[in-house]
Amino acid sequence: MELFFLDPNPTASKAVLLLHGLGANGSSWALQLPALAEAGFRPLAPDAPGFGQSRYDGHGWSLPRAAGMLAGLLDELSIEKVDVIGLSMGGVIAQQFALDHPSRTGKLVLVSTFAALRPNNLSQAFYFIQRALVVHLLGLPQQAKLVARRVFPHPEQDELRRLAEEQIASADPRAYRAAMRALGTFDSRHRLGEILSPALVVSGESDSTVPVARQRLLAEFIPQARQVVVPNANHAVPVDQPELFNRLVVDFLKAGSPGLPQRDIQQHHDRKADHHADGG
Repeated sequence: MELFFLDPNPTASKAVLLLHGLGANGSSWALQLPALAEAGFRPLAPDAPGFGQSRYDGHGWSLPRAAGMLAGLLDELSIEKVDVIGLSMGGVIAQQFALDHPSRTGKLVLVSTFAALRPNNLSQAFYFIQRALVVHLLGLPQQAKLVARRVFPHPEQDELRRLAEEQIASADPRAYRAAMRALGTFDSRHRLGEILSPALVVSGESDSTVPVARQRLLAEFIPQARQVVVPNANHAVPVDQPELFNRLVVDFLKAGSPGLPQRDIQQHHDRKADHHADGG
């Protein structure tokens, strides 16, 4: 499989991968590509296999395979190391990439994503079950409406809902269903301490898909990580608050490695050990 990707600033030396959410494609980063290019980066926004213009070969969709294809794309472009920004599903793929290809991973920006997708209450559990039933019984057009309403709930977001519905409905149903299963079984909690890249966890204050507290686990157990909660933002933080999000990301990517004091790194590892002992 070959990945289609957007590459608006190919002469820049510092590459940044932007990985989209489930059902979306690389064009969902339209509000970030110009800002990153203007800041001197080379933003690369690929379509995951089966989404957008990247075809799915039907031979198995998995997170390690998706991460491996990203490494292959970097090989084709002669890029050795890259910063990675991932939203929701893209944030999970970013974690997989960092675990499988640590020497090629620079900084990480993990947006509205999780180490393990587990509902916090009955409402979230119902939503996840509803999504699974709808996509298997009614198909992607109905799934698109369900998800778009959840992510863009406000009346003034009609156009955003329409665009989200179009993107989701155009995905390969086989890839979408397989990706849903992969996300549902993903669990990196016991390996977060292996991710040594500096990481920024960006959460929308009103995220109704992945609770802020669940996203906090990433910041707690990745040694060099911190969380920023963006006000007036739901799951699609880069769209809900693009100017603030872009400023956070550019500042983080341009800053020197934040590095935690050794005692703080040890505290992260201690928390990780306690987490393992509890079986979390």
